[in-house]
Amino acid sequence: MRWRSSGLSLFLLLSIFVLKSATELRICAYNVQNFDSAKASNGRLMHFLKLVLTRCDISLLQHVVDPDGQAIQKLLSVLNRYEEYDYEAVASESLGNSPDDKQKYVFIYRVQTVNVTGQYQYRSQQSFVREPFVVRFQTIGEFILVPLHSEPSKAVQEINKLYDVFVEVSKKWNNMNVMFLGDFHASCAYVKRSDRRNIRLFMKSEFSWLIRNREDTTVTDATSCAYDRIVVHGEPFLRAIKPFSAKVFDLGVVQLSDHYPVEVVLKSSALFLQAMPLLSLISASVIVWSFLSAL
Repeated sequence: MRWRSSGLSLFLLLSIFVLKSATELRICAYNVQNFDSAKASNGRLMHFLKLVLTRCDISLLQHVVDPDGQAIQKLLSVLNRYEEYDYEAVASESLGNSPDDKQKYVFIYRVQTVNVTGQYQYRSQQSFVREPFVVRFQTIGEFILVPLHSEPSKAVQEINKLYDVFVEVSKKWNNMNVMFLGDFHASCAYVKRSDRRNIRLFMKSEFSWLIRNREDTTVTDATSCAYDRIVVHGEPFLRAIKPFSAKVFDLGVVQLSDHYPVEVVLKSSALFLQAMPLLSLISASVIVWSFLSAL
């Protein structure tokens, strides 16, 4: 009986250790401004883009103009040539109202640290010019990323409509751990202070804006605007954020983009301990307990 008791204690200690020592995750978003095959063939620009993406477990790329997928394939070839991690991509279809301005959302991710467990193309051309392409990721637990590259003239309307996307996808996947990220144009002339009262993600207290209003996410000296944002829903997700990790990554190459990347780090345990299904914990307990009992 003493061995069984100590064995159970050992299992509980190991379980807590595994949950608390899970690898931190860095999530990034970057408007790469008309990323096409020409940019993907430019060695200098690809070098700088690689510096951004290899820092991140998940990267959202916006303004990708790549109808045949060749530019992203070139990018993946560069990332996978020498790096210790393997990278894959999941992309939306080309989105937009104009045939001359079709763009994709592309998520680049490390296969050793995260899995894609779901994807969903939100449909509402009345609400968005480029509807969010929503992806669910899993490490120990699961969370949902909702991207937006807003149309500048419709920024207030589109950011407000993200709440409707939240309601739909959180219900679809029964998961409230939702992060919004991308070039919202959520500053300066496009979203003024007085506009915030018309945006539910600003007005509802359960949403936390991690990239602050005074940040500058633009490269050129002509502007100082917090266009690019990261927003999370709920106290559990907010507790999972590493303090002071949400920031602008100061790598400005204007030939690559007139935006800086933005990023945030998840410190897994708070979010994932909540997200770990009880059935999974019970199943793991049974397996380990059976093994210990047989010794």
